[in-house]
Amino acid sequence: MSEIPAETDPATAPHEHTGPARSASLAERWYVAGMMCLVYTLSISDRYSISTVLEPIRRELHLSDANVAFLTGVSLAIFYVTFGFPLSALIDRRSRRNIIGVCLIAWSALTVATGLARSYWQLLLARIGVGVGEAGGTPGANSILSDYFPPSRRPMALQVFSLGAPIGAWIGSQVAGAIAYHFGWRTMFLALGVPGVLVGMLVLLSIREPRRGCLDECGSHGPAPSFLETMRFLLRQRSAVHVILAQSLTALWGWGLMWWTPAFLMRSYSLNVDQAGGLLGPIHLIGGSVAMIASTWLLSRPWLGDERRVLRLLALIIALATVVTAVIYSTHSLALTRTLFWFFIPSIYVYLGPGFGILNNLAPPKMRAMYCATLLFLANICNLIIAPQMVGLLSDWFAPHHAPDAQSLRLAMLCLVPTGFWAAWHYWRSARGLVEDERLAVGAGAGAR
Repeated sequence: MSEIPAETDPATAPHEHTGPARSASLAERWYVAGMMCLVYTLSISDRYSISTVLEPIRRELHLSDANVAFLTGVSLAIFYVTFGFPLSALIDRRSRRNIIGVCLIAWSALTVATGLARSYWQLLLARIGVGVGEAGGTPGANSILSDYFPPSRRPMALQVFSLGAPIGAWIGSQVAGAIAYHFGWRTMFLALGVPGVLVGMLVLLSIREPRRGCLDECGSHGPAPSFLETMRFLLRQRSAVHVILAQSLTALWGWGLMWWTPAFLMRSYSLNVDQAGGLLGPIHLIGGSVAMIASTWLLSRPWLGDERRVLRLLALIIALATVVTAVIYSTHSLALTRTLFWFFIPSIYVYLGPGFGILNNLAPPKMRAMYCATLLFLANICNLIIAPQMVGLLSDWFAPHHAPDAQSLRLAMLCLVPTGFWAAWHYWRSARGLVEDERLAVGAGAGAR
């Protein structure tokens, strides 16, 4: 495997390695992309497998919808978002490979601990620990991939990385549902956690750390900017702000609805955990993967070479899919619901790769992890705190005698549906000034040399 220039750890040297830049082979670049996709797969499968078993956990522990939302979603997100910025600051300064590998081993071990938990408090502490570990995975992967692929190929590489979302959601839905149905939800967490420890060790042993900015025109020299410097620069880029808001609100709408969808199917149509996971899993895997591959192909078309057109296309897709969700969560027909899921679920994957790719192009090399952390901070507040807790509280409030049922959950989820239109507006608005903001990022990187 050809060597990509190594980055000297600032803990042992004050300056980064400045050797030759473009020596990584094509095979090595795509191996790294594949490994980062696997890391993302494990993150998503762990995060959303717990939504598959939301209803069994609620019943066993005798919880309300608001309480089970806090236990399974909010507990993970509080420390995920809290540790996101400190870990991203480290990612912009230390070995990204080491941080990704250690974080993966940590959150996988705590996933195992989730399966071993025997009380509410043990389960709560395990999920908090999972959030701490997962906070370092996606920002590190985005940053390291941006130094393996040049700007013109980053949206495509990050779309491949983002295939981890549908694959992970399939594992977290169908595979997790089958394991939980036959062996119990605790065994499901054991089955998901152990492979992650092994993959984390493989990341540490087989991936090389590249020099930051080695494939950018502006290069990347000198110390990384402070958090406040990065935020001030980000707020000057109106397009970057709109992209971050659009991605975050899409997570609030789409992934927020998906968080409660297994419980919705079990209550509304009397499905068991295996049947609900079996209905959703293939749509995540096939529909989500096809949507992402199709969008990757579209990104290579000349007429979408202008990223402003990509953002406007995303706006139209999310707006149309929002209309579809209004029907899904109001109809009482399982056949119609199953059909419409094939339109809704793929829409929550289409935006991931292009959005991350465009955001990376808007960020100077030494600010990429912090830009990604800002997006993940807002997105995870939206889809792991606001959406689960809001729906849970509304469901309890709508329920007669505060005993949540199918109708109360349905009404609560319908309250979340209109946020999709809000996300679509930000995608459309972000296209304005995009070219100027990308030039600003290149100029900032050049000024750091």
